[in-house]
Amino acid sequence: MSNSSLAPLPSSDRTDVTARLREALLGASFSADGLLDLLGASAYAALARSETVPALRATRGDSPLEALVRLFLLQQPVPHARVADVLPVADCLESGWLTRTGGEEVAATVDVRPYGGPGGEDWFIVSDLGCAVGGAGGIGRLDEGVVLGVGGASTTLAGITVRTAVGSALDLGTGSGIQALHAAQHATRVTATDLNPRALHITALTLALSGAPAADLREGSLFEPIADDETYDLIVSNPPFVISPGARLTYRDGGMGGDDLCRTLVQEAGDRLNDGGYAQFLANWQHVEGEEWQDRLRSWVPRGCDAWIVQREVQDVTQYAELWLRDAGDHRSDPMEYQTRYDAWLDEFEARKVKSVGFGWITLRKSAATQPSVVVEEWPHPVEQPLGDTVRAHFDRVDYLRAHDDAALLAGHFRLAGEIVQEQVGLPGAEDPEHVVLRQHRGMRRATKVDTVGAGFAGVCDGTLSAGRILDAIAQLVGEDPVLLRDRTPSQIRLLVEQGFLEPAR
Repeated sequence: MSNSSLAPLPSSDRTDVTARLREALLGASFSADGLLDLLGASAYAALARSETVPALRATRGDSPLEALVRLFLLQQPVPHARVADVLPVADCLESGWLTRTGGEEVAATVDVRPYGGPGGEDWFIVSDLGCAVGGAGGIGRLDEGVVLGVGGASTTLAGITVRTAVGSALDLGTGSGIQALHAAQHATRVTATDLNPRALHITALTLALSGAPAADLREGSLFEPIADDETYDLIVSNPPFVISPGARLTYRDGGMGGDDLCRTLVQEAGDRLNDGGYAQFLANWQHVEGEEWQDRLRSWVPRGCDAWIVQREVQDVTQYAELWLRDAGDHRSDPMEYQTRYDAWLDEFEARKVKSVGFGWITLRKSAATQPSVVVEEWPHPVEQPLGDTVRAHFDRVDYLRAHDDAALLAGHFRLAGEIVQEQVGLPGAEDPEHVVLRQHRGMRRATKVDTVGAGFAGVCDGTLSAGRILDAIAQLVGEDPVLLRDRTPSQIRLLVEQGFLEPAR
């Protein structure tokens, strides 16, 4: 289906109406907190699963907030009289936020979902009808230009993004404008691009309805709308990363073969970053028969950039195909048509010798180092969001370790990071543990094995003594040659710093 099947959008030029609409929504407590209070945790969580029945049951009353939730979030027509005293209805009809339906009812032309900003801001994410909750899988139709609302991928990217004050930020493939909205809080200038002009229109609505500054909106694919001499302090992108046969859906299918879109995006980002700038992406990548997936990703990293790449999930090709067939609603189609589409996905993977697909985060930092740091790891375990400070701290530690050889490391002072616990693992009743584990309760929530020297060293680090003096004291306690201990311990210290268990005391 073409874009013509999608509802007309509200005017993005009527900022006066948008401001009055925002004021009216907040006046009726149509906010993230108000929504949770009204629906309750169970019905609220069900929305993320595309299940609206609990929310419909919770909004059967006649309060203004219940009417707004039905109207803007659950796509239900409501009587004109129920919202006449709540909304500037005439202005909303004239500017296209509302439309008249049969009888004396009005309906929304777009979904509007309350969204709480990281500083407690009351924001609103605008999206196409049926896309505010649960993604496109719940809308029961297929539109190539559909613009989705808030999803797990978009909130994940927002959570891992480094949030420092910057002069310029670029949101590639902005969609409904969530990343641009976040960036507007700490960037002087925000540019947002998208191949889909409808997405740019909706981004303008999201920013205006959220009370955020307008962004520089540009139509085009990837870096095409960006001039050759334009560079940024921050680049973020939740791109159409799905590896699919063809490009049926603009919001998810990249239109390039295999994982070429993600590779191209990462490789071209280096030339678009200012020194010290970050580029952060969500991506899919192929696991190809006879090839190490880590090597594949290392080859993507542009020159002059440090990189931290984290694989969060891996799916075999059948799981992957089924996930995205369901996302498009193909499982509701004719069984033969579904089988044909499924076969097309598997044919594509077979031709490329793809055995599985990885999903994760890619962060670049423009360092111009002669020996860039490229860390590629698998970490499927739970983490603590937001992770932006953790990401920034990772690259700070990279700089520190790159500038300190073993001698300088032993002369340095360190502190044990916050909320680290020690676990001793061994048989019950044994005099000594088999091994000792240090575990983080913040950030990446890593765990690492250490020997007794490493555990003792970490426990003493409070920033007052140098690493070398601590090791000398430990050598005296355990009866070991201090010179030998100094020789063999820096690699363990380096690992503890790299993984965030120890922090340089500056």
